[in-house]
Amino acid sequence: MRYIRNFCIIAHIDHGKSTLADRLLEFTNTIPIPHYNNKSNKTQLLDDMELERERGITIKSHAVHMNYRYKNNMYTLNLIDTPGHVDFSYEVSRSIATCEGALLVVDCTQSVQAQTISNLYLALKKNLIIIPIINKVDLLENNDPRYDNTISEMMELLGCKSHQEIISVSAKKGIGIKKILERIITEIPHPTGNLYYPLQAIIFDSIYNPFTGIIAYFKVMNGVMKKGQKLIFMSTGKMYSAHEIGKLQLKRIAKNKIITGDVGYVVSGIKNADEVKVGDTITDAKYPALKSVDDFEEVKPMVFASIYPVDSNDYEDLLSSMEKLKLNDASLIFNTVSSSALGYGFHCGFLGILHMEIIKERLKREYGLNIIITVPNVSYRIFKKRLNGCFVIINNPSEFSDMEKLIKIEEPYVLVNIISTANFIGSIISLCMEKRGNMIGSHKYLSFGKRVHLSFEMPLAEIMFDFYDKLKTISRGYASFDYNFLTYKSSDLKKLTIFINHKQIDPLSIIVHKKHMLMRAKQICHELSLLIPKHQFSIPIQVSISGKIVARETVKALRKDVTAKCYGGDISRKRKLLEKQKKGKKKMRKIGKVNIPNSTFINFLKVKN
Repeated sequence: MRYIRNFCIIAHIDHGKSTLADRLLEFTNTIPIPHYNNKSNKTQLLDDMELERERGITIKSHAVHMNYRYKNNMYTLNLIDTPGHVDFSYEVSRSIATCEGALLVVDCTQSVQAQTISNLYLALKKNLIIIPIINKVDLLENNDPRYDNTISEMMELLGCKSHQEIISVSAKKGIGIKKILERIITEIPHPTGNLYYPLQAIIFDSIYNPFTGIIAYFKVMNGVMKKGQKLIFMSTGKMYSAHEIGKLQLKRIAKNKIITGDVGYVVSGIKNADEVKVGDTITDAKYPALKSVDDFEEVKPMVFASIYPVDSNDYEDLLSSMEKLKLNDASLIFNTVSSSALGYGFHCGFLGILHMEIIKERLKREYGLNIIITVPNVSYRIFKKRLNGCFVIINNPSEFSDMEKLIKIEEPYVLVNIISTANFIGSIISLCMEKRGNMIGSHKYLSFGKRVHLSFEMPLAEIMFDFYDKLKTISRGYASFDYNFLTYKSSDLKKLTIFINHKQIDPLSIIVHKKHMLMRAKQICHELSLLIPKHQFSIPIQVSISGKIVARETVKALRKDVTAKCYGGDISRKRKLLEKQKKGKKKMRKIGKVNIPNSTFINFLKVKN
């Protein structure tokens, strides 16, 4: 156990985490050093998902085992590469919980960013040893001021006494990799635990394999796990046999035992997704541990939306796919929901808008499903008079009735941290105020006054859709932001209920702030009037607030030219035909049913705010 080191790589998005992981794998001979003139060689090997390569971001944490000889001793290095986007902070927290140290990587051309600070605080909260690294030094010319500015910011952030504590590397060219490995071995402590205690292994990830069933990734906190051992998953109490155990070295390497402090995988033939939970503790069936390991925080979804199959016959396939995705993405939560317009589906909780988009793409690409996602919303606290001051949490606008007697409604607020160049302060403050934000304290200057750190308290609903795009636009791409849940606060909110042909359409209902409600109501009516196809009768589209219609549009009826056969003769012939058509339209409006194709919902839900 003295020769085991568990560490992760944390950084802002696109600062070179996955490239650095590649160089560590090459330097430890885990993978052969590629010929870079060969186009068939892949970079960023740990980003094995098609979406990760396409978008250039890390979505999933990836664990890998390496061996490295230092001073005549062979060390086991367990690396977990983590995402950098704010929506995947739960992945970062899971990785941090299984490590004793972290490499904090900062791009010297971009300096410290908002997510750098957020991930650092997560690591410090778990008492991890931090090894600071400045990456992409090969992109700077001699005496480039950006290098000194980044050094100064990192020293201030970490409280370093000397700039020599910060390692300068180029992950792309392999500069400084040996020094990183030496610092990992000499500074990061070995894991604690006792080989002779009953087995306690914490699950930090899992995947579904169609041949072997569910494969659980774990870290042994105490004891030893052996091949063929009878195991109990403590949250469910069910017993399984360890058919295969081993270590993760890009591919599975079977072993006979995994000792305390080490990371590995177990195949036990589990087929049911509900029986493997991230954060669960595995113990020995014969000599079980007295209690489980409580190291993982519960996932807290921030954005909610419903997913429906375009073809209702695909519901069972969607259920199976969601369960398999849940294994690979512990931050996804869902439960069954039904709609009169869209049929059966699932109401899901996501960490953010990007997380929602990734799940949608994975369902489409990996499982071949065609789905509809409803308008995203956040969770609200509803205080009703009949509940004597207690509140209920609603995640779906259809559960909210603004006709009831309410004491107050609370919405989630987040702490938004923004880092940008100083000349965009005014525009950023104006944007945040427009989004109902309140500035916290005064702004802090970094890099000798060239960059500034601002903090705002804002409603989560205001930053879900276009906040990041607008922030990047007004700052010319220089600003970065990150957010963390703060608290719930009382707000003047209203529910917009949509009626099509006098029938309520729940999937399109949304909750908005009072100052935006009339503008949003008119937008919804206008968009739907363009998307709903014409019928043989006119279709009214209405938006209601507190039982009052505040906006309306009408889709005009298709009209047949019933007077085309009339030529010459008295005008009364034409009037009689038109009157007959009018009566027919009136009757059809009462008994006719509006057919709204799924494409209408899809196109409407693509319209942002």
